[in-house]
This record gives sequence, C-alpha cells and structure tokens, in this order.
Amino acid sequence: MREWVRTLMSPGVRERVSGAPASATGASSFHLWWDVPFGEKLVAASVTLDVTRQPDLDRLVFFALQVAFVKPNGGGAHLGLQHHPAFPDKSAINWGGYAHHGEVLEGTESGLASVANDPNTRDYPWHQERPYQLSVERVTDDGADVHRWRGSSTDLVTGDSVVVRDLYSPGRYLRSPVVWIESFAPCDAPRFEARWSNATIVTDKGDVRAIKRMRADYQPHAAGGCTNTNSFVDGVSFVQRSAQLRTTKAGTTLSIG
Repeated sequence: MREWVRTLMSPGVRERVSGAPASATGASSFHLWWDVPFGEKLVAASVTLDVTRQPDLDRLVFFALQVAFVKPNGGGAHLGLQHHPAFPDKSAINWGGYAHHGEVLEGTESGLASVANDPNTRDYPWHQERPYQLSVERVTDDGADVHRWRGSSTDLVTGDSVVVRDLYSPGRYLRSPVVWIESFAPCDAPRFEARWSNATIVTDKGDVRAIKRMRADYQPHAAGGCTNTNSFVDGVSFVQRSAQLRTTKAGTTLSIG
C-alpha cells in the first residue's frame, strides 16, 4: 500500500545489498504500476502470477495485486500469494485492505481455513512455477453505501478457483492497479522471482482491456529499501526479481507486445 516515486539511479544514491531492510516495518518492496487511462471507471482487475523462484528462507514475502477504491473515503486493498513461515508449507493467500484513514476493511467470513486465525490471511497451498490468476471484482452495485469486492484465485493448471472472501468498501470503482513484492527477507537472501502476465481491467461498460505497459518503482534507500531488486520484461511477462543488479531505473515504463 505504498507509492514510491523517487528515482534510485541518480548520482549519490547509496546501496543496500545485504542485511535487513532498514524500514520501520522491516520490509522492502518494489512495484509495477499499470498504465491505465485516466478517468476510467473500473469494476475489476486481474493478473496471472507465477512465482518462478520461491523464497528459500523463513521470512514473509508477499506477491500481490493492489487496487485503490475511488472516493468516497478512498482506501484500497491487496490480493496475493504469501510465502509465510506460519502457514502449512509456508503457503498462504491474503485479501485485505484499509479505508482512507487507515481502518482495516471489514468483510465476509472466508471459506478457507487459517492456522493464524487471521480474517485476511488464509491457508492456500500454492506452488512454485505454477500460474495463478488473481482477480478483484465488484460483485454488488445496488445503490447501497457499501459495495462488496471479491478477491479470488484460480490455479491455471488444475482450473480450481477459490474465493478468498468479499471486502466491504464505500468505493464504487477501482483505480491505480499495481503489482508488487514486499519482502521481510535480508537484502542478500537467496533470490526469488515473480512473473506477471495477462493483466486486464474491466470498465463499468463491460469493456475488457489488456494492460501492456507498467511503470517500475522501488522503495528508496532512504526509506529502508534494498537496492538490489529489479524489474524487467521477458517475452509476455513483467518480471520482478530480488538479489540482482538493478538494470531498470525507477520511473521507467516497461512494455510487452
């Protein structure tokens, strides 16, 4: 839930390639912001996530699709897979969010179990090198003051689809979709990698549009971020990788197709 907009490759920028991130949360993150036409009224967003190299350590790493809700009250939510040491096989899924002033969004009770008894984070046995379609969609529009936004995941190998749960938000539309990795691992931890593809949005008129451009962004060194994270394009995928010399500057727009 962060918007890092500073450029890391300018002269005098310091490096952090080992040890723990120095942020207040102990995490480092990097983002790919979707190129969406301004003013579009969005009711759904989806993307395929393939964690092609899973983290090899007992630290939380979160791979997520994040959306913001259009006013009133704004706020936003994130849906994604977690490498989480507290869960079976270190596998979990999270669909949670915050209102404009930081209050945690309420929602329906999930049908998935949770060893942590966390309403947002649930048991989910996902696998390395297997694609999952993450989808966020509005499932009510009846004129009420609060809308239901559903987070779901589909295993594209087996075809099995699960609804994590519905969140309640006064926002009627989505904006600012972005995918990111948030890592609580040391900057010199073994490399992990995520590939994002088939990103799409749906407008209130039912138009489905593919996203072919995303803007790379990184948590700045001054904010505690690791500086050996990188984003790039490989074929039809946007790739995010840790433990690699950064070749793509913050602010660079990456394109596929």
